Amino acid sequence: MRALLPALLAALAASTGAEAAQTLQLQGTLTGADHQRYRELPFEVPAGTARVEVALQHAGDGERTVIDLGLLDAHGFRGWSGGARRSISVSRYDASGGYLPGALPAGRWKVLLGIPNIRATVRTPYRVEVTLWDEADVQAGRDRAPLVLRDTAGWYRGDLHMHSTHSDGSCSSQQGAKVPCPLFLSLQAAVRQGLDFVAVTEHNTVSHLEELARHQPWFDRLLLIPGMEVTTFQGHANVFGVNGPLPFRLGDTLPDWNPLLRQVNDSGALLSINHPALPSGEDCMGCGWTPATPVDMGAVAAVEVVNAGQADGPRAGVGFWERQLQQGRRLTAIGGSDSHNPDADGGTTPVGLPATLVHAQALSREAILAAIRQGRVVVDVANVAGSRLDLSLQADDGRRAAMGQALALQAGQWATLEAELDYPDPARLEFIVDGRRQPAAMARDADGSRRARLRWQADGERHWLRVDVRGDDGRLLMLGNPVYVNWPH
Repeated sequence: MRALLPALLAALAASTGAEAAQTLQLQGTLTGADHQRYRELPFEVPAGTARVEVALQHAGDGERTVIDLGLLDAHGFRGWSGGARRSISVSRYDASGGYLPGALPAGRWKVLLGIPNIRATVRTPYRVEVTLWDEADVQAGRDRAPLVLRDTAGWYRGDLHMHSTHSDGSCSSQQGAKVPCPLFLSLQAAVRQGLDFVAVTEHNTVSHLEELARHQPWFDRLLLIPGMEVTTFQGHANVFGVNGPLPFRLGDTLPDWNPLLRQVNDSGALLSINHPALPSGEDCMGCGWTPATPVDMGAVAAVEVVNAGQADGPRAGVGFWERQLQQGRRLTAIGGSDSHNPDADGGTTPVGLPATLVHAQALSREAILAAIRQGRVVVDVANVAGSRLDLSLQADDGRRAAMGQALALQAGQWATLEAELDYPDPARLEFIVDGRRQPAAMARDADGSRRARLRWQADGERHWLRVDVRGDDGRLLMLGNPVYVNWPH
């Protein structure tokens, strides 16, 4: 093995804000003597490193220089991508194609260069940039470049709860046997259902993070949000936007929900209570929301009010959520299919039933989670293509609040609550003010949309006002989040 070129540089620190990722520059020049040889470029990985990124740059393409890329860790082989890519990444939780995820041992690592071709008289300078991220960086997502599939504001449709082979998802094999169900099938079902985003929320594990990272380039119209369903004996909760594992052993290593909530919010992720009204017992262990000690509900972002087909009745989460609103807790209502089999019932997929419609500034993880926090969110129980429900409250003095926003009104002030609906007939609207429901008369616009208005007088107190859509048989079709009046920040 030929000795490393003396031009190899020492480490340089590159600031990335409050935290610092260490960046190393490894550079040199290849000559004709390197034709069909290999080079090892050593560098040191300190203890506590959670991600190693490698990027190769050279300008020899015009002279037909080809440089392959691989990586050796302190214990041996870590991966090889040849000439397929010039940048790769490995972490505890995921890795680029051709590379192995897992613990990153401290010590001397090596970038491996293969040179299948360089002409005898050519000199090709190269530079390899190695970036080292620690665990805090990875958990907070600072190592992850934002991914934006669409950069326009609008309503985006998704499913926020599903499982696959990485936990307890199952489906039929080619011969009809029940087997762990490949994640790819759920993602394909989401595409067929017209969804823009999905959150994959496996029980108490993040083994799916690697698969999501590798699938995302192919699903370039479906945003894949990594999640985890924290499944405890005292309730279940989805965490959206995870970058690594979370504690779940409530009553054991985790004293109660509150430390987890702090960790989730500090990392920029979002926690939603799942199916809170389900019973907890031998048929559904820990499924209902039964915390043994008080929970800081102000740290909870959302509640899954519709789980699978449970949109009405005592097992739906609507009543639980509205009781939180009555107590002054501003939580966003969402839905999730809780799909465990993308092809259940002979090919009729449960994925996207219900769908959660989110008005976001872009189709990206950051924008979707921000919009859920804000509350401009609608649950579409049957995932009807083209459906839309929106709500606003406009004071007579011209001030206006959209769904999820708050408006300050003094006692005696009048305002107009207006709902807009796109949905096939038959459907009817009902306004809900502090839990009290009243039917709304709808008028059709020239574009086919329907509107309903309610004149409302404030009394100076705190209130929440929202709208639902129901079928002629009374079934819930769409559920809207509130506009808030005189609500504290």
